Amino acid sequence: MNDSCYNAPLSKERYDMKLLLSKPRGFCAGVERAIDTVKKALELWGAPIYVKHEIVHNKHVVAELRELGAIFIEDLNEVPEGTRVIYSAHGIPPSVRTEAKKRNLIEIDATCGLVTKVHSAAKKYAAKGYYIILIGHRKHVETIGTAGEAPDVTTIVETVAEVDELPFSPDQKLAYLTQTTLSLDDVKEITEALLKRYPQIETLPTSSICYATTNRQMALRQIAEQADLVLVVGDPRSSNSNRLREVAERRGRRAFLINSEEEIQPEWLKGVQVIAMTAGASTPEEVVQLCIVRLKQLGVKSVEEVVFTEEEVFFQLPKQVLLNTVRE
Repeated sequence: MNDSCYNAPLSKERYDMKLLLSKPRGFCAGVERAIDTVKKALELWGAPIYVKHEIVHNKHVVAELRELGAIFIEDLNEVPEGTRVIYSAHGIPPSVRTEAKKRNLIEIDATCGLVTKVHSAAKKYAAKGYYIILIGHRKHVETIGTAGEAPDVTTIVETVAEVDELPFSPDQKLAYLTQTTLSLDDVKEITEALLKRYPQIETLPTSSICYATTNRQMALRQIAEQADLVLVVGDPRSSNSNRLREVAERRGRRAFLINSEEEIQPEWLKGVQVIAMTAGASTPEEVVQLCIVRLKQLGVKSVEEVVFTEEEVFFQLPKQVLLNTVRE
């Protein structure tokens, strides 16, 4: 932390800055469940507990769990045979489960229930003879996991331009699904292009984009247009955090994705009267509060929380952890 930067003299034009704090923000039910799964597993069985991929995309969360005894791995060969492995909130392809069984691993699945819903849909559509168009980022672990359910009939698209290149004919059975953490704006454009080209295409009765992603984007839309600057607190690897930044930028606002209070640059605040701030679904509230402290040091005089909706969603812990908790 640069103390000289923190103690720099403030210009008068920063004195009356206002911060609009978006709600809901930060942890969603799926993230809380995943983190609690690792913590409870460590309590029940002690360290180390192996986790396939980072449990959520946030360095603060990962650092805390690593300190408690979690070991994050990408290759199941790093997990000793016969020991426990937790699957991250993003989900995994079936090939990982096959490999785990070969190594006699005890699987604990912390995949978000809303991701599991998309996996189930992919399997059902494939079983009925559909070709699946999966809207998502090819390199994101969630998309890799969903595509792995029916790889021979799944095509991933990231942009409207890629829709134009699809090889399917108007009489083929098609269905589309989406990664749960995408931008509502982007998905709207891509789905409109799909429906225009393939009017027969089907999808789920409700959006594949999860409630938390939708709520955070809608809440930010509500305040972004009132602001001169938008700050999104989240990890640069977090899909939903990056999409929040894009929501603001699409509305003509300067927006920055920050992972800690130390990343806030004083020069961003020059001439700014109103700041809007939100946080990605894997961001701890403590980090948000540290950013508020930093902004107050830089001249923010008032903080107003703007509520879009209240979230009351709760997901139970995985059965392997829950059953052992009940027995305690």
